Amino acid sequence: MRLILSSFVFCILSSMLNAQIYLAKSSEISFFSSTPMEDIQAVNKSAKPILDVSTGDVQVKISIQGFVFPKPLMQEHFNENYLESDKYPDAVYKGKINEKVDYTKDGVNKVNVTGKLKMHGVEKDLAFSGTVTVSGKQVTLDSKFKIHIADYNIKVPSLVVKNIAEDVEVKMTAILEPYSPPTKK
Repeated sequence: MRLILSSFVFCILSSMLNAQIYLAKSSEISFFSSTPMEDIQAVNKSAKPILDVSTGDVQVKISIQGFVFPKPLMQEHFNENYLESDKYPDAVYKGKINEKVDYTKDGVNKVNVTGKLKMHGVEKDLAFSGTVTVSGKQVTLDSKFKIHIADYNIKVPSLVVKNIAEDVEVKMTAILEPYSPPTKK
């Protein structure tokens, strides 16, 4: 898994040779589904967002199996029945921060992001608002948005349709730092 992630990061970074790249030091992506019958939530701390501060391009690759649920059976159903993580192991978001952010100046910046989310074999436009907080050499990305699960061909069996919301709230927080390529010895 690390080899795949390293290859992904290398490919992205190689394509942005003269870019000013920031790579996640830590991240947390969570989702929450609320219905009168049951609340479902999970957290993923394995995603590694990448930000090109010179263009505002942002990319996030999320391992579906990286979501951790409070109940193991929920996690099993999520991976096997709904997201089919053996067949569709990752979700990938590629987008752009629309506002110009001064990354040399500390502060909180409200931004809008537009792009595409590919999940469960389906790619759809996804736009949302969030904040970019600059503090020294660290950049923190925060966002919250909703995903309509039917848009991604995620089927919910009629037996449990009252337990799973049609729209799922997603939150992301990532702390990024400037990327420094390894030096040759």
